[in-house]
Amino acid sequence: MAIKKQYLKSKPVCKVTFEVAAKEATNVSVVGDFNKWNGESTPLKKLKNGKFKGVLPFEKGNTYEFKYIIDGNYVNEDSADAFKWNDYANAENSVLEL
Repeated sequence: MAIKKQYLKSKPVCKVTFEVAAKEATNVSVVGDFNKWNGESTPLKKLKNGKFKGVLPFEKGNTYEFKYIIDGNYVNEDSADAFKWNDYANAENSVLEL
């Protein structure tokens, strides 16, 4: 799993690339407080090499909690900027700091 950030000079936006290596998976999406934890709104595209990838714009200067849903299972990003405990889920969420 990997996250790549690209800050735009012309706008207060950061394009974030989410990439998940999951050859055996059929569906991967990224969910978080930025999309009300709705897995159907942000599916990642499966590439020929078996990885799933997607690019989303985020407003700079904010922090976002997120997870991946890989075939129905919630998974954290290993290279997240931080991790934050969530009492509702009774688990840690990945944190994206921009």
